[in-house]
Amino acid sequence: MSFAELKQQLIEYSKIIGIDKIGFTTAEPFTDLKRRLYVQQQLNYQSGFEESNIEKRTEPGQLLLGAQSIISIALAYPTKMKDAPRSTKTERRGFISRASWGLDYHYILRDRLEKLAKFLAEKVPEARTKSMVDTGELSDRAVAERAGIGWSGKNSSIITTEFGSYVYLGEMITTIPFPPDEPVEDLCGTCNKCVKACPTSALVQPGQLDSRKCIAFLTQTKGFLEDKYREKLGNRVYGCDTCQTICPYNKGKDFHHHHEMEPDSEIAKPMLKSLLFIGNKEFKEKFGPMSGSWRGKKPLQRNAIVALAHYKDETAIRDLGKVLKEDPRPVIRGTAAWALGKIGGEEAKAILTIAQQNEQIEEVLVEIEKSLKVLED
Repeated sequence: MSFAELKQQLIEYSKIIGIDKIGFTTAEPFTDLKRRLYVQQQLNYQSGFEESNIEKRTEPGQLLLGAQSIISIALAYPTKMKDAPRSTKTERRGFISRASWGLDYHYILRDRLEKLAKFLAEKVPEARTKSMVDTGELSDRAVAERAGIGWSGKNSSIITTEFGSYVYLGEMITTIPFPPDEPVEDLCGTCNKCVKACPTSALVQPGQLDSRKCIAFLTQTKGFLEDKYREKLGNRVYGCDTCQTICPYNKGKDFHHHHEMEPDSEIAKPMLKSLLFIGNKEFKEKFGPMSGSWRGKKPLQRNAIVALAHYKDETAIRDLGKVLKEDPRPVIRGTAAWALGKIGGEEAKAILTIAQQNEQIEEVLVEIEKSLKVLED
């Protein structure tokens, strides 16, 4: 059997196991990507979450001895939830980005890649493979682009003609020399909607992202958010979809091919006040299966406080006061103090005044004093 025939068999098998799109490319170095990554590094545009070794990110041969090909896979995820609960004046809800709905996608894609690896092992026992999803060394997007899955859009996402950019990506390096596929045409054209719509101007130019300004990144950080970013967060508890929802290629795209990806609406649109006091055990039970839980509950709780301020939710004042008085974490207390200043009112002012007398941490005192100044002006 030729490698071309094996490739066709693998394509057919991928459909059976629930892979929406598959592509093949060589294991040659990603020279253009390497150049861009060094520029990103020099500009300090990297998030810090990615692999720091640029050589490993761009040279598949360093990751698997004898690497010949890379198989790229894409799975489409849903964009709409059935019977989505509505936010009310007394029970405000936040929003978790679509890429974190359902079961953590790392598990889903690893399952599909493991099945592909077993299939290849049966056909070519001497072949070796190395799979990765998101947290691996290689750039999922660079592999998918070269393998013909889609093109790299101006929003820095891979856009497919079939599913838009609402796809999870994974790849497998292999010692099997599969015939490569051709990259697809870039169809963004003169459209610049995503760049203009980015809330924090993190898309500094088409295709170039300053990760440290990106709301999706900011919602995962654990420290104090800068005031200018708190104002932009809105009701986002985790992630940001703006540069995707604005994309014309995503209009009307909503796929429910994989039951594991279906959202629990109470998790995808969580009640904000209930997040303030959630314990570690309850958090793990409720939010643990989603990919957005990997940083723990602290970032989500901080973001929930910011969202309550965004809504100017007066019903949350007492809860925020309790957080300010009792929470052991300075970032959470300080963010609560800031939120009380944003919501305003005599009750909030009284809570802040008492807290000012009792607080010992300078960072929190700064937030309290800042809010009191706003309320006194």
